[in-house]
Amino acid sequence: MTEDELQAAKKSSESWYWWGIPAFFRCPWNEDPAQADIALVGVPHSSGNGSTERDQHLGPRAVRHQSGFYRRSHFVHGFAPWDVARIHDLGDVPLPEAMNNEACVRDIEDFFARLDASGTRPVSIGGDHSITGPIIKAIAGPGRKTADGKPVALIHFDAHTDSYDNMPHWLGAKRSAAHWAAYTVKEDAVDAARSVQIGMRGHPAGAIHAGGVGGSSRALGYRVITMQEFEEIGIKGALEIIRQRVGDGPAYITFDLDSLDPSVAPGVSNLEPGFGGFSIREATRLLQGLMGLNIIGGDVVCLMPTKDSPNQITAQVAMVMMFELITLIAGTKRKG
Repeated sequence: MTEDELQAAKKSSESWYWWGIPAFFRCPWNEDPAQADIALVGVPHSSGNGSTERDQHLGPRAVRHQSGFYRRSHFVHGFAPWDVARIHDLGDVPLPEAMNNEACVRDIEDFFARLDASGTRPVSIGGDHSITGPIIKAIAGPGRKTADGKPVALIHFDAHTDSYDNMPHWLGAKRSAAHWAAYTVKEDAVDAARSVQIGMRGHPAGAIHAGGVGGSSRALGYRVITMQEFEEIGIKGALEIIRQRVGDGPAYITFDLDSLDPSVAPGVSNLEPGFGGFSIREATRLLQGLMGLNIIGGDVVCLMPTKDSPNQITAQVAMVMMFELITLIAGTKRKG
């Protein structure tokens, strides 16, 4: 076999998910952020949420394996994101002190600050939800390039608000999966007045205090759409609220897989089985309805491969959510 024949054989094999070294969506592996418009990053972190199982660090590996088979053109939006943007797998954030949440949060922010300096927009797969805080801190707020030095509007899909403000730490983790939505507001990385949290549900841990479910978030300025309200206003009503609130400014999307119904995503770290979550159709239509917003980054979190079904359906759902985020950011570039 000549070199030309070898390269032709490799080219003909690239479309098959079982061939080659796994990368997100069969993208080129290139660790230089300056070479990418959209950077796909694994964040294998699981020490920010010690109250549940802690295998979220296995999420990036699972999605790499699953995403190789996914089709590459978006049916609803009518284009392939890979055709309009340079999209590379940058690998995983190195976390040498993996059991130390505060050290990991520091290292995650430092890693994504490199992306901010290069001008690439990240789409990440975690990892527990504590990863979102340092990612946002790295790309939004004073001195950050991606958001033009402004705080970002947060579009937050979750069963929980993650805005605990009444305790200094979560089992020792200070910038934890339970705190990030509060400290990013206080540190001028998130503009709560332009932000929406959607999908909150479940029985409270104790007595319902002033403000009800989501009271701590509302005190910070967030608009909270509980699952109960979503069932009343529907996809159209929710999108109207989100789009009006976010406006034309920079926005960041974080998608916690526990916002989905457990029948759709059983392999997550904070199941809420007593209340129905989003169906896959509702979740994808909500994300697709955000096309045209200035999305500067996004993440998918709380995948627990060790709790997933034999066909890895939750990893596949995480792949779908990641693809929707990639397409939204590519749509921003396509729009110019």
